[in-house]
Amino acid sequence: MRKQFAVIGLGRFGSSVCHELNEMNHEVLAIDNDEQKVDKLSKHATQAIVADGTDEKMLKNIGIRNFDHVIIAIGEDIQASILCTLILKEMNIKQVWVKAQNDYHHKVLDKIGADKIFHPEHDMGQRIAEFLTSEKVIDYIDLSEDFSIIEIIATKKVIGKTLAEMDVRAKYGCTILAIKHSKGVNVTPNADETIKEGDLLVVIGHKNDLKRFQRDGI
Repeated sequence: MRKQFAVIGLGRFGSSVCHELNEMNHEVLAIDNDEQKVDKLSKHATQAIVADGTDEKMLKNIGIRNFDHVIIAIGEDIQASILCTLILKEMNIKQVWVKAQNDYHHKVLDKIGADKIFHPEHDMGQRIAEFLTSEKVIDYIDLSEDFSIIEIIATKKVIGKTLAEMDVRAKYGCTILAIKHSKGVNVTPNADETIKEGDLLVVIGHKNDLKRFQRDGI
């Protein structure tokens, strides 16, 4: 389903979000007060305009209230980010997602009602750390402070075993959500599913349990 997104702030993070949403064929409104950044993004958005994200009248005039999702990716100006968030929440935008610079910024955004708060540098640091410390982990998604999803390659230790024989939930407290193989993805696989060479396991669990599974279970 094609959705409507507005992205305010076209630095590296905001530009990347615009690129990806545009590639996914969603409608994207790109906004920044820097004309050069707007011109650069014009080919990667449905519409790109020069505007101040803290100017309430301007935001109303460009129809920001027509967008269900607004991503605030304003860079170093924490005050502008907070003010923009406050204005959008007062306009009753359904989903306001904001890039946070630090913990203090995060706390203020949470207090004024931001629906989702990003820490791109921190999140990417976690992903890189996972790759660096485990040759088995192919991908990593941080769900919360305590829980994650990992995509991990099946090793010789488990090839030929069924999920029942692995008994991951009982032994490690994790759940195998899916098995990715050459022919596609098997979502919610049965207990008698046999692990084959080259399979990737998509596993959800508490971070401590996932670490135990990576170390001892596969």
